[in-house]
Amino acid sequence: MLSELLPSYLVQALNQINLNMLNEIRLRTSKPIIVNISGKNFYLTNHGVSLNRCEALVCEQGIINNLIRIVSGNSLYSINDQIINGYISYKNGIRIGVAGDVVSDNEKIKTIKNINSVNIRIPHFIKNCSLPVYDKLVCNNCVLSTLVISAPGAGKTTFLKDLISQIVSRNFDVNVLVVDERCELTYSNEIDLGDSVDVILNCSKKFGFQNGIRSLKPDVIVSDEINLESDLDIIDNALTSGVKVIASIHAYDINDLKNKQGFSSLLSKGLFERFVVLNSSCGPGTLVGVYDKQLRCVYC
Repeated sequence: MLSELLPSYLVQALNQINLNMLNEIRLRTSKPIIVNISGKNFYLTNHGVSLNRCEALVCEQGIINNLIRIVSGNSLYSINDQIINGYISYKNGIRIGVAGDVVSDNEKIKTIKNINSVNIRIPHFIKNCSLPVYDKLVCNNCVLSTLVISAPGAGKTTFLKDLISQIVSRNFDVNVLVVDERCELTYSNEIDLGDSVDVILNCSKKFGFQNGIRSLKPDVIVSDEINLESDLDIIDNALTSGVKVIASIHAYDINDLKNKQGFSSLLSKGLFERFVVLNSSCGPGTLVGVYDKQLRCVYC
């Protein structure tokens, strides 16, 4: 897939490393190209990776321009709704973060032009990564509403994908709806999440939850990256309708989550029965612990 986005000499350099461990490729105009492997940054060189800046390959603006042309299908207008949110979704779950000159009108963002920095995030599917704590999240075949917590790039989406697969493979009567706002959870036909999974792509959580509950009658809704300030009512309504919710949020740990605006409301309403904390101390997806709705550790 990277061969579609990058010039051949960069693809050859990337092929010198273990692509199964590759998390990010950072391209910045006139700057060294940096790759993140298992949570650690390295310079990309002709021979693989190095910590020596002098050996690094340098990104030219043309590389970024060509990449944006490819992912947009030669039409920036067609992906502008994504660009104004700072990212572009591509095939196989690749997500490309962008930076440049923000164009706004009366504080409303119109687009981002002169893109001079991109972050290519590479998704992975790690089978059975959720198994060590599966019985803490699904008790007597009853799925518990769960919030998965980690810093960006530390394994939340990977964990969610495997958890979906584990739930439906063990519980044929459970219907799972995936509200995939950024096309990251269900990105590839090569990954079979199970026979009991419905997917709504490229939509807001509000639309996905409300229409999904009304038309598909799910038992569980899975969604990535919630916002405590805007999504709590949506989740509360789903739970009131008898639907369990599994989601993720950016936070470094439980203490960081506690400091987020909206957390007290989340906790007082008891929206989530389990909190799973991940980090990248031993590589992305390192399990730190599982906590109950009172934030007592049930698996550490």
